[in-house]
Amino acid sequence: MDVSLLLNVEGVKKTIMHGGTGELPSFITGSRHTGVYPMLSRSLRQVAEGKDPTSWHVHTCGLANMFAYHTLGYEDLDELQKEPQPLVFLIELLQVEAPNEYQRETWNLNNEERMQAVPLLHGEGNRLYKLGRYDQAATKYQEAIVCLRNLQTKEKPWEVEWLKLEKMINTLILNYCQCLLKKEEYYEVLEHTSDILRHHPGIVKAYYMRARAHAEVWNAEEAKADLEKVLELEPSMRKAVLRELRLLESRLADKQEEERQRCRSMLG
Repeated sequence: MDVSLLLNVEGVKKTIMHGGTGELPSFITGSRHTGVYPMLSRSLRQVAEGKDPTSWHVHTCGLANMFAYHTLGYEDLDELQKEPQPLVFLIELLQVEAPNEYQRETWNLNNEERMQAVPLLHGEGNRLYKLGRYDQAATKYQEAIVCLRNLQTKEKPWEVEWLKLEKMINTLILNYCQCLLKKEEYYEVLEHTSDILRHHPGIVKAYYMRARAHAEVWNAEEAKADLEKVLELEPSMRKAVLRELRLLESRLADKQEEERQRCRSMLG
């Protein structure tokens, strides 16, 4: 047996299926109600991909960001944004849990709960990192970042509360970058650290981590420049900087020797 409800809203129809093994229940919306769906779908897809769904905004409304970037990053969503179409949502019940029996996702928390969750996620990320479980640690740091980004959207950019949240976010991003270094995802480290330094050019750890990533992808001059900046900002890190410089020189020498051997073998 199924029951169709029009919900007193033109263009929206909800069908409830009771029992049996027939067709899945559906939720149908007309094109007039799907204008903002591509924005929501983009965020959900990014969450499913393990990405921060709020990292792309530039402190403007969602539609303004869409026009600034000209694309949502998914061709089907771009097409739906240009020409809204009626949508049919199929809903499948996977399991039933009591409200106190499951852990809510961070996106489902209120502001106070998000702030309370951040130190717990941060601590759990640190614990997992020390155990060498870098993928899981990275996920915890990402969840904490999402919580803080959501809170930050409620504040005025560059005012005191916004800056407090920004400092916490940057700390978590750099922890996340440590995981990326361990996973050898060097170009993503370069992207995140460069973004931080564009807005906050005095963060020593960002220069240090970017230098390490530059060194791994053979950007020797850039690595040296970042290490020099570390020394300028934090002379007490001289020992660590010299170690990285020696390692870089050693790797460059090995690479040059490999290239010489390759040339000899080609000529011989």
